[in-house]
Amino acid sequence: MDHTRELDVQWQPVSDQRFMLAEGPFWDNPTQTLYWVDIATRLACRLSQGRYQQWQLPEAVSAFIPCERGDALVTLTSGVYRLDLDSPSQHPALTLFCVADSVSGNRANEARCDAQGRLWLGSMQNNLAADGGDLPITRRSGGLFRVDQDARVTRLLEGQGIVNTLLWDFTGSQLYCADSLDAQLYRYAINADGSLGARSLWAQPSTRGVPDGSAMDSQGYVWNARWGGHCLIRYAPDGTIDREIELPVQYPTSCAFGGADLSTLYVTSARPASIEGGKDSTLDGALLMAQVGVKGLSCQRFTG
Repeated sequence: MDHTRELDVQWQPVSDQRFMLAEGPFWDNPTQTLYWVDIATRLACRLSQGRYQQWQLPEAVSAFIPCERGDALVTLTSGVYRLDLDSPSQHPALTLFCVADSVSGNRANEARCDAQGRLWLGSMQNNLAADGGDLPITRRSGGLFRVDQDARVTRLLEGQGIVNTLLWDFTGSQLYCADSLDAQLYRYAINADGSLGARSLWAQPSTRGVPDGSAMDSQGYVWNARWGGHCLIRYAPDGTIDREIELPVQYPTSCAFGGADLSTLYVTSARPASIEGGKDSTLDGALLMAQVGVKGLSCQRFTG
């Protein structure tokens, strides 16, 4: 694609709902179901065959990922839990699965499963007050962890700011990972023993916001949500900017390909309290969808 050529994308809200900090869209292809969260209001959300469900959780939740055995993982401040999807919305049945990051004052952030169905979880200093408002980030205490099917936790990185974007190349030998505090998208080699090699800058710089969550399409291009940038950036496999896709929201947070043929792109967004009443789009905080002219890769369930 020539990034100078406009991509005609018609964005539509999935529903009338607006979220404070929607994040982590996950498309479960076998069941044609969309999962996502509202971190700030502690909601795990699911849309299946036109039916919307939500679970009110006791702590901030950053990811909601279905498991092969029929339940789901939710990444809360105090740990990774299994959620019984048959439990009532106001009284969700939670079972602690593991504590990935034991650093006091941290919370979970980005989470995705690799091709083997293992959970990769990035953490950060908690930046959310009890009412969902913002707290300052004063330290680089985040990490990156891999959680195996037996709940064994491996620390892969420490000293991270805000871990976002967890994607792998087609060979599984390279990890793409953002640190939003650095406003950078990095690449790591994955060593034969599963550890990470040296970090290198991957993405061409942009003044359009900072990198948040991402999805990969079937051509190996990365679609990155730009927090504060009103857009997605599609990066070529070599990290150069292929194109910018304008959005009707100021704070996109992440994206995932879905739909029957994986050609629909879903984008989560935020409506921070600080912009309430401003001149911003009424779509801020919406879950958006559009046909973007390319098919994506399906999300991977947790196999444990």
